[in-house]
Amino acid sequence: MTLGQIAFLGSGETSLSGGRIFEALAKDLPGPLRITVLETPAGFEPNSAQVANRVASFLATRLQNYRPQVDVIPARRKNSPFSPDDPEICAPLLTANMIFMGPGSPTYAIRQLEGSLAWNIIRARHRLGASLVFASAATIAAGSKAMPVYEIFKVGAEVHTLPGLDLFHDFGTPLSFVPHWNNAEGGTDVDTSRCFIGMDRFAEWCRLLPTDHTTLGLDEHTGVILDFGSRKCRILGVSSIHLVRECDPKVISEGTEFPLSELGPLLLPDPLDSGIPSDVWDMVTKAVPEDLPEDSPSPEVVSLAEERLLARNRKDWLTADGLRRKITSFGWTVKDTPDGYDLAKS
Repeated sequence: MTLGQIAFLGSGETSLSGGRIFEALAKDLPGPLRITVLETPAGFEPNSAQVANRVASFLATRLQNYRPQVDVIPARRKNSPFSPDDPEICAPLLTANMIFMGPGSPTYAIRQLEGSLAWNIIRARHRLGASLVFASAATIAAGSKAMPVYEIFKVGAEVHTLPGLDLFHDFGTPLSFVPHWNNAEGGTDVDTSRCFIGMDRFAEWCRLLPTDHTTLGLDEHTGVILDFGSRKCRILGVSSIHLVRECDPKVISEGTEFPLSELGPLLLPDPLDSGIPSDVWDMVTKAVPEDLPEDSPSPEVVSLAEERLLARNRKDWLTADGLRRKITSFGWTVKDTPDGYDLAKS
């Protein structure tokens, strides 16, 4: 399974520490670097384009050695001229190999992206090797359970949970995220840790979660990279992350690696049977970037190879042989390896 890496940042996507995380992801991506930055989490703000373009400009400069193509996706609001369901607006996502979402409102991002074309393309691209990066509000939105931060600490709503976009649902793992874990903007007067709601209200929120649920608290200017190839998590930045189960945080410091299994089972999903609509999957696998080197397999060939690997894993040799022949018809040879497979031009 060629799953991309996923990074979650507590804050500081345009800081020195954030740049190092983007660099760590970029160096592992094959071929030309194609980055998309989504406006969606800040789509309700009049300056959402400026928010996204600031990140895009930072990445274009910070990753200039990779000569990236950087596109901003103005998928701001459903049922509008800038809808996350508009195929033209979402088009750059089809061939992106690094996708970023960041500041804004978690609950707004959930409402606009849930079930959308943009979100389904993002999930499909991850199945085909694209790296995903979530920072600040987007980290909350991507989780199984979302903390409605602004509604609690600015509007005065009772502490409650909301369903998130649940990125890891297909992996069989209930996993959520709390950025700005160690925020101290309130000084000695107000506890603004735990993404501004404070320790007491976080404890209330935590007690509302199912017992099998895992929450990752992310200190500011600190992130974690989930690497499905090595089955490890790497912590980069200036501080720590906090692995919370049954409201009991375990601190894991910067520079540490730990097994991916500590977050939960994280089973590898079937790329063709994981809740991604078939028309979206076809759209993604048939999209060929203009700058794809001649000696690189198309997404459609990679998809067939992934399907064949799953067939072999379940010992369905007849299906696997049929898929091998189909791959050959595209001009590629698939060779089985201990780690999965290699593709070579015929």
